[in-house]
Amino acid sequence: MWAGIECTVNRVGDRTFDQLAWSGHDRRDQDLALIASLGVTTVRYPVLWERTAPGALEAADWRFSDARLVELRERGIDVIAGLVHHGSGPAYTSLVDPELPRQLARYARAVAARYPWLTSYTPINEPLTTARFSGLYGHWYPHGRHDGTFVRCLLTQCEATVRAMHAIREVTPRARLVFTEDLGLTRSTPVLRYQAEFENVRRWLSLDLVCGLVDRRHPLWRWLVAAGAGEAELDWFCAHPCPPDLIGCNYYVTSERYLDHQLASWPPETHGGNHQQRYADVAAVHACGLVGVERLLHDAHARFGLPIAITEAHLGCTREQQLRWLADVHAGATRAQAGGVDVRAVTAWSVFGAYNWHSLVTRDDGTYEPGVFDVRGPAPRATALAQLVRELAAGQAPSHPALHGPGWWEQRTADRRAA
Repeated sequence: MWAGIECTVNRVGDRTFDQLAWSGHDRRDQDLALIASLGVTTVRYPVLWERTAPGALEAADWRFSDARLVELRERGIDVIAGLVHHGSGPAYTSLVDPELPRQLARYARAVAARYPWLTSYTPINEPLTTARFSGLYGHWYPHGRHDGTFVRCLLTQCEATVRAMHAIREVTPRARLVFTEDLGLTRSTPVLRYQAEFENVRRWLSLDLVCGLVDRRHPLWRWLVAAGAGEAELDWFCAHPCPPDLIGCNYYVTSERYLDHQLASWPPETHGGNHQQRYADVAAVHACGLVGVERLLHDAHARFGLPIAITEAHLGCTREQQLRWLADVHAGATRAQAGGVDVRAVTAWSVFGAYNWHSLVTRDDGTYEPGVFDVRGPAPRATALAQLVRELAAGQAPSHPALHGPGWWEQRTADRRAA
């Protein structure tokens, strides 16, 4: 078992939202001891560009990372260092800035030089998801709502990932790229099958780019060029392949989507569309049930043939449902591993919870989802998830009685299949 800390730093208009500040993790010295108490071997830990070097790199403030990374090393916990997590870099750059890739590479090299024992990096978390939220749906800065901005945000982040890893490996040749992305699938009504097929190819696009697979035979080549990608910049990825050492798959109950042209069946906030027609985009669990993490891990393995880990697994719900979700994801990953997928770990995400994800972090209204620890009191309090994580980390069978019942998503899926 691994652990992870929700550390999103995202920009909405002129405001920047910071999960580490909201959760108080950046102010508590005892948190790493709590993580160690779980028995996890690895933690996804932030060494965030925006927080460390919001201005000139020469004026970077390394104090937070110096103290925390040294302590994790002393405790024998491996670190996957995250440099950008749903962010757009410091205020002087953005996801549509052509200089961002080289700027992030400079920061990445500085991190590697300062912490030579770090061997695993996620330069940018979920670049495709971030590009959708920032360039296609308009949620985050630069608030684009069309294909051109989406493609520019995506290409910028993927180039930045490749350049950052090249810079890191100049200092630490054995450094590993842990490339994280949402593990999704889209289904639809028959009328919208063409859109679902497009989105099911697009879901792999960030990985295809860094792996050097987007050549003129790629099914999205013409679409990318039409949306503003230059042929030379696409060729650059083919000439500089940087395949991950580990694919990090993030899986949520909302990762699987369903497209329905029958707008009256769904609330207005789900309504969207493409250039041809309007439709609702909803969580598949509410429309047709979930395919499940086991099947999706097989899909990723079949496409890339690389080692895989579940790098985020979290559910904002009741204690019982949170337990069932993590246990269900772990069981699905275990079955996929038994079926031939090279699954290395499952990560209990949001160790200290998460704020405002009900609105996709588009506003700050203090809505909190507890994680393995609940931080709303004077000190973090272990939730029922903590014992489950300890048992899974030790290779023990989960013991909580709530796990004898099905998760609500399992019942919903069963009901849909029976209908």
